[in-house]
Amino acid sequence: MVLRPALTIALVAAAALVVTGCGGDKTAAAPAKEAAPVAVATFHVDPGTAGTLRGKVTYKGPRPSVKAISMESEADCQKANGGKAVSEADVVLGKDGGVANVFVYVKTGLEGKKFEVPTEPVVLDQKGCLFVPRIVAVQAGQPLAVRNSDPVQHNVHPSPKNNREWNEGMSPGSADIVHKFARQEMMIKVKCNVHPWMRSWLAVMEHPYFAITGLDGTFELKNVPPGDYTVAVWQEKLGELTQPAQLAASGNQQMDFVFQAGQ
Repeated sequence: MVLRPALTIALVAAAALVVTGCGGDKTAAAPAKEAAPVAVATFHVDPGTAGTLRGKVTYKGPRPSVKAISMESEADCQKANGGKAVSEADVVLGKDGGVANVFVYVKTGLEGKKFEVPTEPVVLDQKGCLFVPRIVAVQAGQPLAVRNSDPVQHNVHPSPKNNREWNEGMSPGSADIVHKFARQEMMIKVKCNVHPWMRSWLAVMEHPYFAITGLDGTFELKNVPPGDYTVAVWQEKLGELTQPAQLAASGNQQMDFVFQAGQ
């Protein structure tokens, strides 16, 4: 039998449809594979080349006044402080102008490095109807243990924006509340919904290079790998100051920060 040209073309087209319908072009139909996440190895600092960043935070200008806190609504709180509690929200100075409650940290220069997370919890206490310390910091994934050392009911309520919010009451003598924060965030306000004067600030960091100043205003960041950094200091009323740092291998760099009145 001799096929006419038109019939031949029709049969060939039909055969192509059958082959395609049975999976003839499998390459086009295969789903794209997602790239596997790249694991980041933990960065280990070489103790032979690590250095230290140290310094002092001071305040220049008229000495700021410190406001008293009224705790008359809670007799046990009033008694614990002898009726003389003062607000740590104000600028707290040492006798030589050192600024307390300043958070010091490496702001840039450590990007892409993953550091080991401590398993030891950082403790935030409620003592004398105040959060102690005023400024607290953890690494992401490190436990924060909140304690109630007072004979009164408290409430702990952090208000993060990049982590999960929680709000829990604490009776006198109750076990510590332990939480972890998954992601870096600065600064998280922590409050007590029972006592409105109670405040603390929490920093969650991706690395271990941070410190909080005492009354002398000094700080020290040890075991820092050599490199170029930006170091920042933060105080809740005065804001933030930054300085560049170029830390040589096994170097020791002094960094002093001065908050000016009215700046």
